[in-house]
Amino acid sequence: MAVLLIGEVTDGALAVDATAKAVTAAMALGDVTVLCAGATAKAAAEEAAKIDGVSKVLCAEDAALGHRLAEPTADLIVSLAGDYTHIAAPGTTDAKNVMPRVAALLDAMVISEVTAVIDADTFERPIYAGNAIQTVKSSDAIKVMTIRTAGYDAAGMGGSAPIENIGAAGNPGLSEWIEDKVATSDRPELTSAGVVVSGGRGVGSEEDFALIEALADKLNAAVGASRAAVDSGYAPNDWQVGQTGKVVAPDLYVAVGISGAIQHLAGMKDSKIIVAINKDEEAPIFQVADFGLVADLFAAVPELTSKL
Repeated sequence: MAVLLIGEVTDGALAVDATAKAVTAAMALGDVTVLCAGATAKAAAEEAAKIDGVSKVLCAEDAALGHRLAEPTADLIVSLAGDYTHIAAPGTTDAKNVMPRVAALLDAMVISEVTAVIDADTFERPIYAGNAIQTVKSSDAIKVMTIRTAGYDAAGMGGSAPIENIGAAGNPGLSEWIEDKVATSDRPELTSAGVVVSGGRGVGSEEDFALIEALADKLNAAVGASRAAVDSGYAPNDWQVGQTGKVVAPDLYVAVGISGAIQHLAGMKDSKIIVAINKDEEAPIFQVADFGLVADLFAAVPELTSKL
């Protein structure tokens, strides 16, 4: 069996952590070929070639593949699909945009957020906000899937796979790039950070979210937020952790003023150590926390930050 794994390439750079974790999952299915596609992808391909377990890297550079447009990328993947039994990608925002298009073009189902590979046809994935695990068996000739990377360790970086340059499949012209509005931050990226500090509705305001950010900066952590905090305007949408946000599994997750609705727990309950600070001792977050502090966050967080 052969697997085509879509490398996560943004502005010519490879998201190594997400791609390496997806390689770990894909190796259970057969030989892994990584596709790096973009307006510039040479550096990303060279990085992908270093990942242990990768047998070959395909490098596709074309202006049509720039700006993360889904349609030309999907067409490229479909043009290569005949040589593979499985097409996989890490479960990122880009993959959620591209892979359903690939599946539709191949007249196949897309198996999203795979957490375990049972065999070549059978996979596990979470449903009901992570409260149940669904076993899916696919009869499609080519399996199309996204991988929930939070459940896998990253493959090592000692490989030296060959790199093959290929051309784009052509631009179907179904969409065009207008502009990018990119938020820049010196903090780690949320989905790959080793430490995440998240705030919830209990923080109370956008101004008071500075408490969460100050604690995160002390810990060199990424900042997250519950949906309630995002919906209330306390934090930007790209900080949202949960079923409708980002799924994280850091070594340390600090939940501040978060009650612990199941939708939020679905996005962070696989964290190695969970610390909760909440003044409500009945808050559901304490049921999954390794360490819980029943306290007023406005007193506890500044004290914790100062002592750090």
